[in-house]
Amino acid sequence: MLNMSTRSLNRLDHWLAAADQALRTLSGAVTASRPAPRPASAAHPSLAEPGAISREHTPANGALTEEQRQQSAALMRVNHVGEVCAQALYQAQAMTARTPELRDQMLHAAQEELDHLAWTHQRLKQLNDRPSLLNPLWYAGAFAIGLAAGRAGDAVSLGFVVETERQVEEHLAGHLDRLPQQDLASRAIVEQMRQDEARHGRQAREAGAATLPSPVQAVMRAAAKVMTGTAHRI
Repeated sequence: MLNMSTRSLNRLDHWLAAADQALRTLSGAVTASRPAPRPASAAHPSLAEPGAISREHTPANGALTEEQRQQSAALMRVNHVGEVCAQALYQAQAMTARTPELRDQMLHAAQEELDHLAWTHQRLKQLNDRPSLLNPLWYAGAFAIGLAAGRAGDAVSLGFVVETERQVEEHLAGHLDRLPQQDLASRAIVEQMRQDEARHGRQAREAGAATLPSPVQAVMRAAAKVMTGTAHRI
């Protein structure tokens, strides 16, 4: 009887922790453990101070035009949505991990993704823009997917991480091509995110990830396309 009570309390603790993380993620009350990446060149005030971009419109001095600001903001909103989903996925997969080692690996990756969440949220503020209005929907959907992947077994859960991170890495590389060249701050953040995602995928592969069937990969890609297309505007 004591064992049943202990297991029930452990499950309750996990759900309470997941609920707390969901509230923090959706409210923006998150703090990065690492400072936001900075451009290699000297930072211009318009790249560092919230609101400064709207006061400067001369591309020659490193600031952004209004069109460029909107383009950067839309792309960073999409990236922020991706980090909202990453929190949901990793929290759900940690809850369903069969071993303490895998749970720790998922939570460690979630912490690095939390840095990405804080960086993209901060950058949106600096660009005088907002996160996606549909973030609660994105979080709930990603959490459900993470639970399903985790309950399918650790190898499948790791395989889901590998495929997700592979697609995210491709997506971020595409954003580096689309971000304005003058937006050095956003580009520095996205490049660091791309490197982190590649490492998460590599670590999951080394931990024994199963290769997901091609139809599953295609469905994941289609779902990501719908999400990114919607978040670009809403």
